[in-house]
Formats: sequence, C-alpha cells, structure tokens
Amino acid sequence: MIFAPAKFPATMLVLQGQRVTLRPPKLRDFNQWVAVRKESRNFLEKWEPRWTSDELTVRAWRSRLRQAKSERKNGTGIAFLVTSTNGNELLGGITLFNIRRGVSQSAQIGYWMGVRHAGKGYMADALRLVVDFSFDRLLLHRIEAACIPGNTRSIRLLEKAGFQREGLLNSYLRINGEWQDHYLYALVQENFHGGFTGANVE
Repeated sequence: MIFAPAKFPATMLVLQGQRVTLRPPKLRDFNQWVAVRKESRNFLEKWEPRWTSDELTVRAWRSRLRQAKSERKNGTGIAFLVTSTNGNELLGGITLFNIRRGVSQSAQIGYWMGVRHAGKGYMADALRLVVDFSFDRLLLHRIEAACIPGNTRSIRLLEKAGFQREGLLNSYLRINGEWQDHYLYALVQENFHGGFTGANVE
C-alpha cells in the first residue's frame, strides 16, 4: 500500500516523553534558542554546516520558522525543539527532513544538543519519540541518518537505537566549511523493536 503524505498541524505535533517533550519551534523560543546555541557554539560547529554571519539573529530565526512551516505543510519535513518535560527548558533540536512517499516511505533525521545537556540521555529519549512517531503515525518504512566517522557520541546513539551502518558516503556533506565523509545509518520499521539497548548513550 502506498500512503499519501501525512500533514499535521503544529498542535498535533507535541510528543510527550518522561524526560523530554518535543514540539515545533515558535517565535517566542528565540531567546532560549539563541542562548543555548551561543553557549554551545564550540561544541556544535565541527558537526554542522558553517554558521553564517547572521546565524543567531531574529531575522534568521524567522527564516527558520518559515522554512519549518512550509516543509510541515508540504509533508516533506518536521522540525522539533527538544525541551525538558518538567520545566520546558530548551535542550536541543531534532528534525525529520527529506520525507519521501510513494515507493520510498522514508526520511532522514538530524539532531543537536546543547553542550550543558549532552551525555545525559536526553537525545536518546528524543530519538525514541521521533522513531515511534515516524513508524506509527507517519507510516514511514525507513529512517536514515548520516554521521561523521569521528562523531563517536552520535555513532553510539544511533547504534544503541538499532540503526545499522550501511556504508561510507564519500565527501557527502560540507560541514564547517569542508567536504566530509559520512557513515550512512538506517533503521527500517520491521527491525525496530521499540527500545534502545542502553540509557545514557549520547
């Protein structure tokens, strides 16, 4: 069966976990977002596309929100902020993008975590929520993630989540100004058993 694109209004896109809550970004999140990103810049830059000169401006934030809204409306992507369930503190972000329907029924996933919150298992919880959502509600069959070989935190996270390494993508993405090789990881629906093999895996 081929499923039509799933289009969800933002109000339906709140994923509740025991430790984290995922929800679409809003304009009022700007101050928290820019504070976490600024504090975490040295921690994040080596794993991300090179930051622009206006990366942390409200104008750039508005542009991100417009893009997220457009992709959500078109059924091609869903961006979430990761917040603490007990206090709505912004911890990081996780995004489903390049959602493909038809014979593919697949998507790619990307994520980031603020430096003060890394290594505490928050992203493992967030990834679990997104995988469940992708398979159960979006009816996807396959989720892919690309990971720089030196990013050991991300490798541990993906492997403990059940993602399988499928190969090496040569000079795949331009990260921090340089073309970088990436491992390709994937998780298919029939191989997902609803749990991770470890807790604090970031």
